[in-house]
Amino acid sequence: MASMSYDRHCAEIVAQTALLRTRLDDADLSAPVPTCPGWTLAQLARHLGGAHRWAETIIRTRAAEPVPDDLVNDVSGHPDVDAATLGAWLTDGAEQLADALRTAGPDTPVWTVAPGGTPAFWARRMTHETVVHRADATFVAAQSPGGSAGAARPFAVVEDVAVDALDEWMSFGSLPVVRETTPRIADFMGRGHTLRFQATDAAPEAAADWLIALEADALTWHRPPSPALSPPPPLSASFERGDPPERGGAPDAPDAPDAPDAPDALGAPATTTVRGALSDLLLLVYGRIPTRGAAPAPVGAGTGPVEIRGDVPLLDAWLHAVSFWLRE
Repeated sequence: MASMSYDRHCAEIVAQTALLRTRLDDADLSAPVPTCPGWTLAQLARHLGGAHRWAETIIRTRAAEPVPDDLVNDVSGHPDVDAATLGAWLTDGAEQLADALRTAGPDTPVWTVAPGGTPAFWARRMTHETVVHRADATFVAAQSPGGSAGAARPFAVVEDVAVDALDEWMSFGSLPVVRETTPRIADFMGRGHTLRFQATDAAPEAAADWLIALEADALTWHRPPSPALSPPPPLSASFERGDPPERGGAPDAPDAPDAPDAPDALGAPATTTVRGALSDLLLLVYGRIPTRGAAPAPVGAGTGPVEIRGDVPLLDAWLHAVSFWLRE
């Protein structure tokens, strides 16, 4: 269940798009997006605007089966568009989507790409799609000529929006399709392994503290309904993001002995603990900043440190598995 209301999601789609649009002003639309290799800033905006229009079509037509997603994936059109025109088009698409969502209401049956089957799924998904691509646009602004203006306005997300975005990510990461699509994650399951994500800048009442358990037959997660508990004691191994990166795809399963049983409270140490600002935790799970090695200069300049303690290969394997849908 989403931690933000349906109406709030509808409003945030428009608000986050408006914030992204400010990154188009006076920007070089042909500048590459460091966090979306192969795309320019204009193509990033066209992708997002296309996604909004695709979702709007699904909602408006009450689609019961998949709708062609050419608008989402074909970003090649109108290469000479100016920022004002592109920005207006982007705003129009977000407003159309929000209007369609409000008209339909949260519970009308519609097709969705993952379990949900209602407009509430699309309201949440498009909110966080917009948030993450706003980050991408921010990093373009920081690297462009005159990018000091972008650096003066680094990427940040309002606390409850960031918490809801991470909740959504954890929900996607617990779907059975994760194991079906990335079977190698099974090598890490059923051994008592856990991962913990802790926000260092959230208010206690936000309970921004997530625990993921790699059980024998499922990936599960939860966070406390009450204020987050104090940080766990130091673990035996500690890594700072910035250690030399390892090459290759998904990491091999470790040969180390099985971890202790998963904790039954968030106060117990996890196999791997990740700590950082909410915005940076969100960027980490979405692959915008790496678990190892330095982030691209404009990204590193606009993000803070993320501390990773414990079993880093476990974190890499989990991220590779649960992010399969980003690679499709």
